[in-house]
Amino acid sequence: MMEGLQWYSWQWFHPKILESFEWANPMYFYGLWFIPIIWLVRLLLQFGFKAKLPVSLDRQYFKISFNTWARFVPPLIVSMVIALILTALARPQLINEKIEQWSEGIDIVLVIDISNSMQALDFKPNRLEAAKKVAKEFINGRLEDRIGLVVFSGEAYPLSPLTTDYDLLHTHIEDINFEMIQSNGTAIGSAIGVATNRMRDSIQNTKVLILLSDGESNAGLDPIKAAELAKAYGIKIYTIGVGKKGEVPYRDQFGIIQYLNNEIDEETLKEIAKIGDGMYFRVTNNQALEQVFSQIDDFEKTKIQETKYQDTNDYYTVYLRWGLILLGIWFFTKLLFFHNVLRD
Repeated sequence: MMEGLQWYSWQWFHPKILESFEWANPMYFYGLWFIPIIWLVRLLLQFGFKAKLPVSLDRQYFKISFNTWARFVPPLIVSMVIALILTALARPQLINEKIEQWSEGIDIVLVIDISNSMQALDFKPNRLEAAKKVAKEFINGRLEDRIGLVVFSGEAYPLSPLTTDYDLLHTHIEDINFEMIQSNGTAIGSAIGVATNRMRDSIQNTKVLILLSDGESNAGLDPIKAAELAKAYGIKIYTIGVGKKGEVPYRDQFGIIQYLNNEIDEETLKEIAKIGDGMYFRVTNNQALEQVFSQIDDFEKTKIQETKYQDTNDYYTVYLRWGLILLGIWFFTKLLFFHNVLRD
């Protein structure tokens, strides 16, 4: 708004210009109250204590002459000078504030079990779809964190490298299905190993592995040794045991409801979390699963730092110049044009 505006432009007195200013010393505006007070006192002294005029005076007497009006010009100019000087003392400013934000990013790898038991219907619509849903919600709540994906059953498969492309992560999560890995079983140790391999060269101070499984490790690497390896690379591990124990219903490839005997190796999952300085959670329904991911999200909040830069431009000189110009006019008119008026 101020760009290209010369100091002598009348636009400096436009209400929009004045409203756009920040005032460094606004208390000086209280001095403006003295201007009407001075005028009131002046009028009382000039007219209030004079003798009453005779009623029989000719009406022409009441016609205000040029000299009568002219007497008010110098004090009016002085009032304007005072107002302008007070405005300058209030220091009108424009402050351009720039905020730079950066975050201490976190590397997170989501490790999701896609073994056949994840088809169980104790979650709606099933365990895997419930896990996919909360995983996407978890990703939506992150800020500038790099997130990777690993899926596993009898083998482990790196589905996505660490990335901040959350749309791509959503696409990968949507594509997760039971046919991605043909090998049967639950290779928890191998999944931890693949996730560790994704984060071992990371320079981030915080590295987190979130493992979700509904079974017991019966294939691949030893999960305890894999957890110790992850610990050596500074990776914190959260483990989530999903589903109920015992017989649970699932829908086979023909859509027929079948039952499977589901066992969760909680002791191993707890030990993995202990080694990884994390926590173990047990969930048996959709709501509990959502709450766990919300807790982990709170535990591993990204630290956001910001730096503020302020560029302050003062404009008091504009109003001070106008005040000095009017002050010069006052001296000029007082000495030349109003010399005779003031002598009467």
